Amino acid sequence: MSTISGASRDQREVAVDGFSSGGPDISLTELFRAVARKYPSRVAVTAEDGEFTYQEIDARSDVIAGELIAAGVTPGNHVGLCVARESGMVAGLLAVLKCGAAYVPMDADHPAERLRWTLRDSGAAAVVTSSDLALAVAGSEVRTVRLDLLPADGPPRAELPPPRGTDPAYVIYTSGSTGEPKGVPIGHRQVVRLFSGTRDWFGFGPDDVWTVFHSAAFDFSVWEIWGALLHGGRLVVVPRDVARSPASFHELLCAERVTVLNQTPSSFRRLAAADARAPRSPAHLRTVVLGGERLDPTALRDWIARHGDDRPRLVNMYGITEATVHASYRRVLRADLDAEGPSPIGVPLPDLTFHVRGPDGEPVPDGQPGELYIEGPGVASGYLGRTELTRERFSSDGAAHRVLRTGDRVVRLGDGQYGYLGRTDDQIKIRGFRVEPGEVEALLTGHPAVASAAVLPRDYGEDDVRLIAYVVPAGTAANGAYEKLVGELRDLAGTLPAHLRPSAYERLDALPLTPHGKTDRAALLALAGNGHRPAGRADLPAHGPAAPHATTQERITAIWRTVLDVEDVAPDADFFDLGGTSLTLLRMFEQVNAAFGTDLDITVLIEGATVGSLASHVDAAAAPDATRPRTEEHE
Repeated sequence: MSTISGASRDQREVAVDGFSSGGPDISLTELFRAVARKYPSRVAVTAEDGEFTYQEIDARSDVIAGELIAAGVTPGNHVGLCVARESGMVAGLLAVLKCGAAYVPMDADHPAERLRWTLRDSGAAAVVTSSDLALAVAGSEVRTVRLDLLPADGPPRAELPPPRGTDPAYVIYTSGSTGEPKGVPIGHRQVVRLFSGTRDWFGFGPDDVWTVFHSAAFDFSVWEIWGALLHGGRLVVVPRDVARSPASFHELLCAERVTVLNQTPSSFRRLAAADARAPRSPAHLRTVVLGGERLDPTALRDWIARHGDDRPRLVNMYGITEATVHASYRRVLRADLDAEGPSPIGVPLPDLTFHVRGPDGEPVPDGQPGELYIEGPGVASGYLGRTELTRERFSSDGAAHRVLRTGDRVVRLGDGQYGYLGRTDDQIKIRGFRVEPGEVEALLTGHPAVASAAVLPRDYGEDDVRLIAYVVPAGTAANGAYEKLVGELRDLAGTLPAHLRPSAYERLDALPLTPHGKTDRAALLALAGNGHRPAGRADLPAHGPAAPHATTQERITAIWRTVLDVEDVAPDADFFDLGGTSLTLLRMFEQVNAAFGTDLDITVLIEGATVGSLASHVDAAAAPDATRPRTEEHE
């Protein structure tokens, strides 16, 4: 195992218990090394492929780092990270940092074209992956280091240069209004101060068990991964299928004795519903951190009724990728359930300053809404390779630190706390992901048969927000021609991550325009029923229940028509091809289980989400014994 140059062992040991003591140049890698020395035999990572101690993860990441250096990776490079939800995700990102490089996390579920684009745009020198995922990044002209072909431990193949705290640690991509995502580089120092600044609020330590629930490409994972590793805690890597199932995830929380949980409000709402039905509770939970999207405290009413507001503590943290994950802190208490007003986001982190400004850029008084500007050492330097966009969103303004223009509307309340009101632009949040409609619109209008298009959110209730594309065909198009066009647009959207794909495509003769000639999004929302359509589209017949003596398949079809808000559902049509989302899938399963008195989990559809497949599972679950024959419709 390689040694650390630079500060002494004593300094590093102190840094384990006090992040700031290592000085501004302390790096995540050095802090991790110090933790690994202090707790070598403690389990660092629990994953599907086993449990690994700090010493084992440290040694394994050394081997991967040596392989990266042998592949030509040098300090300052960017390295892609495209791996499954296993221990290799943690060892891989540590290895990249040990080379002095920054990791570029990529969601292995994203389309191959998107993955290759990310590698090109980031200028990645290499990519850490595995043999089963290597095909997805093939043709990207970067060297691959395949985790499954490397030994678990052994001496590194090259000297590992220690990174500095000022070096970039990762580059995470967010949706871009110009049609392309934008990369946000964040440094070691910015992540370290995130935890040193919040330690008095949370008191994280070596006895904590964390889950990494989110994709590594979502910056909430930065908080999850480093929150465990920098404090000597245990990190439980949640398998993909478990993350998709609230019931399975709830059972994991109980079985692994998780103490620190991090969720978007929409995900936590489903988890809370599973908790209400579960035979046992996650009794070891002491802290639940909510973030990534707007919190409505009233959605926590049932949870607090069962568990109270003290253990676990519920904390709402407003954040933005450009300000290093989290920027504010707010305990959520029982009294908040009956409070009116904006979503409470609390106070800025200790080293950040919030400025609320009007359209003229001047400060506004307390109680008056304005746009939030964040100042402090957590703010990124800008966007990777996007000079003009960086100039628009980032400035110094004579301040000691960078200032970020967030695009979020907030209000400073009389008690010094802040409330979140929404966006000043078209950007939206879907299941925690930032979505710039312009990115999707640019893709759709690239089709030669599309004259113009607009993409807006539609709320179907229970946090089920989906994207709707309004399309104006080029020239005249008969219904059959438009249906063909929609099929081609769905294929085009298949090159986007799932959260960016429209669920429906509605034809218009022309987009409504403002007096300035821009798309009138307010008018489009009015066409869609003010953006809230939980009961189905008005332009389709009402989706009534199935007939009293309907077959299993007919009853499930009726549920799908209502939940998906579509007229026709073929037995072999895929749920997601019909416009479903991961959250819609959960809603559908809740209704199916309620209708049939079953307790099926979404994992039964792992091989394909169709009415026919689900009907066979419902019949099997409802049968008095395993020998009961299936109904004729499924033969």
